[in-house]
Amino acid sequence: MLILWRKRGNAIVATNTALVPLLLCRRVSYLELLRGTNGFSANNLLGTGGFSTVYRGTLSDGIDVAVKVFNLQVEGGFKSFDKECEMLSNTRHRNLLKIISCCSQIDFKAVVLEYMPNGSLEKWLYSSTCSLNVLERLNIMIHVASALEYLHHGYQLPIVHCDLKPSNILLNDDMVARVADFGIAKLLGGGDSVTQTLTLATIGYMAPEYGVEGIVSTRGDVYSFGIVMMETFTKRKPTDEMFAGEINLKEWIANSLLEDGITEVLDVTLLGIEDDGDKFVVKRNCLSSLMRLALACSAESPQERMNIQDVVVTLNKIKIKLLKAVA
Repeated sequence: MLILWRKRGNAIVATNTALVPLLLCRRVSYLELLRGTNGFSANNLLGTGGFSTVYRGTLSDGIDVAVKVFNLQVEGGFKSFDKECEMLSNTRHRNLLKIISCCSQIDFKAVVLEYMPNGSLEKWLYSSTCSLNVLERLNIMIHVASALEYLHHGYQLPIVHCDLKPSNILLNDDMVARVADFGIAKLLGGGDSVTQTLTLATIGYMAPEYGVEGIVSTRGDVYSFGIVMMETFTKRKPTDEMFAGEINLKEWIANSLLEDGITEVLDVTLLGIEDDGDKFVVKRNCLSSLMRLALACSAESPQERMNIQDVVVTLNKIKIKLLKAVA
């Protein structure tokens, strides 16, 4: 993709001279995708979102892929395709999902992505056949935070994902997490720290200023990260029916910390009865630190939220302490 930089007032903005076709490692045709997914068979279905449907497929050279087909009948489908192509083809990080190619016709648009055999974090949290220990969950959070650090600080202009949630965090063979789904991501202009949008993200995960005023900033991603981290270690969604009243996920966790009852809100599998006294205390203290960090990320005011770079540093410090307990 060729990007030119031009002035608009006092801001510098990016202009895509030719979004499609992309300059990717290979090209695929509609026929190849049709054959590789068995005619976009329901047996190959991996998941469905607001703008797209994802199928498992195999390309003609034997590579397993995920084919994300965009629903062009839904308002925003074309824009979501363009955004996904733009963001994924210009970013390179081990914790971001890689785009292999795209297929763009008048009535069909799809992106071909690397296949993630271990599915999503959401699957691992709520499936009866999958389980994650404390260290595995912490590693996933470090991977996600590292991806956000790159998007916010390691790219030419800050990228805001806008829809971080467990179903958009995918896991490869080695359980390395990759952040996916950039269909509503935003590229902040030079010097701009915020922008506005009419596109809604997922209820429960989007920051208050996003939901009420459509204000998008990197701090909104940090808020979502905090909510995801709470869910990862408590196994409670922010939209769980237990939060239908006055209390919400954040308040539930904050209250437990005040009352020294963190063990009451954690996923019951995280603190095993086989842990000896010292190991139990270290693991509990690490989990308490993680929940305090999650609360600091998801403060109501954007200005009070942590910077994602500081989040990565803090997570790695907690991991060092945790490793001593689980060794």
